[in-house]
Amino acid sequence: MRSDDSSGMIGGAGAGVLAPAPQVFTAKFRRRFSDFDVMPDLGSRIGTLTWYRGAATCIGLCALTLLLAPGFENPIYGTVPPKMTGAEFDATRAQSILPLGQGATTGYRVAASKLVAPLTDTPERPMINLDVKLASGDALLGALQRSGVGKGDASAIGALITKAVALGDIQPGTMLDLTLGRRVDKSQPRPLEKLALRARFDLKLEVARNGGGLSLKEIPIAIDRTPLRIQGTIGSSLYRSARAAGAPAKAVEAYIKTLASRVPVSRLGSGCKFDIIIGQARAETGEVQLGNLMYAGVSGCANNVQMLPWEADGKTSWYDGAGKGETTGMMGMPANGRFSSGFGMRRHPILGYTRMHKGIDIAAAYGSPVYAAADGTVQIAGRSSGYGNLIKISHGGGNGSGYGHLSRIYVRPGQIVRKGQQIGAVGNTGLSTGPHLHYEWYRNGVAINPRSVSFSSTKQLTGGDLGQFRAKLGAMLAVPVGHGLETDDD
Repeated sequence: MRSDDSSGMIGGAGAGVLAPAPQVFTAKFRRRFSDFDVMPDLGSRIGTLTWYRGAATCIGLCALTLLLAPGFENPIYGTVPPKMTGAEFDATRAQSILPLGQGATTGYRVAASKLVAPLTDTPERPMINLDVKLASGDALLGALQRSGVGKGDASAIGALITKAVALGDIQPGTMLDLTLGRRVDKSQPRPLEKLALRARFDLKLEVARNGGGLSLKEIPIAIDRTPLRIQGTIGSSLYRSARAAGAPAKAVEAYIKTLASRVPVSRLGSGCKFDIIIGQARAETGEVQLGNLMYAGVSGCANNVQMLPWEADGKTSWYDGAGKGETTGMMGMPANGRFSSGFGMRRHPILGYTRMHKGIDIAAAYGSPVYAAADGTVQIAGRSSGYGNLIKISHGGGNGSGYGHLSRIYVRPGQIVRKGQQIGAVGNTGLSTGPHLHYEWYRNGVAINPRSVSFSSTKQLTGGDLGQFRAKLGAMLAVPVGHGLETDDD
């Protein structure tokens, strides 16, 4: 039977579905008593009629709950499963969580049936691939044998690789890519099928088994050796600016050290521009190696600098754009000690009369090293009357030095010596009252006070060396920033 009262339908007159009677009653009650609160908040409006009605409702509900309770003296009975024993307990325990924490396995272990055939031998993988990191080239054979390669194959591999590159030249940390094949007997090592390694930056080697023997394949790697040029503004810190521009830390340190030999780095203005060129090698496989500093320059300010390394007289030094090298000065003290006697007229401690003392005496322990005061050529190295064991060195330009009373002589006449090189040892030979060094300096054959000498020399390239140097400098200056110039130098 259809009702014309749309309020008894869910969704209104258009829904056409009759709602249950309780829902209809609830809807009517809420519309009529919209302000009626069934369960008011007992924490607010205390003492009002609404609060008392809520308190009565709460007490009534609590009383109803107590009336429906079975009572504290009447327990509620339930079923408890019996304790498991025997096989049932073992099966349940094997599948529980506790044994997992103690390292046990889970699940049933079924005994083998007649359908299971036992294996006569444990199967092996036919091929094994290994990556081995080499400690040093000399340890190649040991690394191969520890990886499972037989002694015979390891020796053959070493002999093959030695034909291409010395084992000692292989860099530590080189990775070995090994492939070991199937072996006939487990008591024997696996045969080597393939070995690959990067022997040098420009060379890759592969050793492979062909038939019954091993063969070596050399794979050259194309290298683009072009120096890298980096420029930028010095700013507040030369080091930080150069590092931010991409220059390696070691190259920046070498650059600053080179500049410091010509100009005070602290006086370079923040607007000056640094110019760094370093060696670079790029492999076709993508690896990059950075080499040594090749050019150091400063531009855009009063202290412009152009520095380039150049080998002259068997020694590599830095020269500026005009071909001038480093300035070297005379060593102040050829021996470590104290001045015991000065230059000039004095009463001789042994002869007993006054005469000219042509040098200075430096008291030092017997056997202490004696160094050359400057670069030069040895003229005398031997016994010389009252001087005892004497060394005389010619330094060019009319300058010369002498070292007397030595206990030992380590140079010979005609030998070229360098500043700071040990040439002898302090002694007590000749007319001497104790171990000391008698040190003299001559200028145009006349003895002068060594402590008054201010001697320095600056190397200068001339002739063909200067022309080649300027050509190399021009090539360096032509290198674009971030690019390079084809060169053989690293």
